[in-house]
Amino acid sequence: QVQLVESGGGLVQAGGSLRLSCAASERTFSSYAVGWFRQTPGKERIFVAVISWSGGTTYYADSVKGRFTISRDNAKNTVYLQMDSLKPEDTAVYYCAAAVTGLALRANDYNYWGQGTQVTVSS
Repeated sequence: QVQLVESGGGLVQAGGSLRLSCAASERTFSSYAVGWFRQTPGKERIFVAVISWSGGTTYYADSVKGRFTISRDNAKNTVYLQMDSLKPEDTAVYYCAAAVTGLALRANDYNYWGQGTQVTVSS
């Protein structure tokens, strides 16, 4: 069972930056694709970005493309989400998740989830 722990959330002004981290408890994490999702109250969890196990392939939601960067350090069992040029509409709880079967864009295709970290962007 892989446990994921997100960190790095907080309050930032519009135009600012944050870097989220997703740390895993098991070495097998390095063989999984890892995605970031976000969720606002009353809404479903939506896809933000995903990275392949090797880090060689990434996909982004159109809403964050060019502003967010996903990366990973398998030696540290950690995946990062660098968020720049933040907007108030980026405010949400951000979750990382691991997919055993590879790159995935749907939440249902992920096997392990973290507890989430709050990101709040003020205008």
